[in-house]
Amino acid sequence: MQQQQQQPQPVSSGSDSDPRYANMDDRKRKRMLSNRESARRSRMKKQQHLDELLKEVNQLKLQNSEISQKTDVVTQHYIGVESENNVLRAQMMELTDRLRSLNSVLQFMQDASGFAMDIPVIPDNLLEPWQLPCPIQAIPNMFQC
Repeated sequence: MQQQQQQPQPVSSGSDSDPRYANMDDRKRKRMLSNRESARRSRMKKQQHLDELLKEVNQLKLQNSEISQKTDVVTQHYIGVESENNVLRAQMMELTDRLRSLNSVLQFMQDASGFAMDIPVIPDNLLEPWQLPCPIQAIPNMFQC
C-alpha cells in the first residue's frame, strides 16, 4: 500500500459554498483594486501639483533675480546722478561767490566814481537751490515690463 501524502486542506468556514460570501470576496477584491487605482491617481495628482509648484518657484526666482539686477542698475545710476549733483552744487556755490565778489568790486567802483553801473542781481534760485526755477517734470519709467 502506498501511503498518499495528504496536503492540508484549507479550513472551511462553511461559507465557501455560499454564493453570497463568494460575491463578497469578489466585491472585496474589486474594492481593493479600485482603492489602489484611486491611490495611484492621487499620487500622480500630487506629483503634478509638486511639479507645478517647483516650476513656479523657479519662475519667481528668475523674476526676483531680474528685479534685483534692475534695482542694482537704478541704484548705480542714482549714485552717479547724486555725485554729479554734488559737483554741480559745489560749482554753483563757487560761481555764486565769484559773482558776489565781482558785484562788490562793481559796487566799490560805482561808489568811488559816482557813475551808475549795471550791477547784476544774484537770482534767488542760486541762493536757495531747494526752490526749483522751473516746474517739476515727470521722470519717464525706465523699467516697463
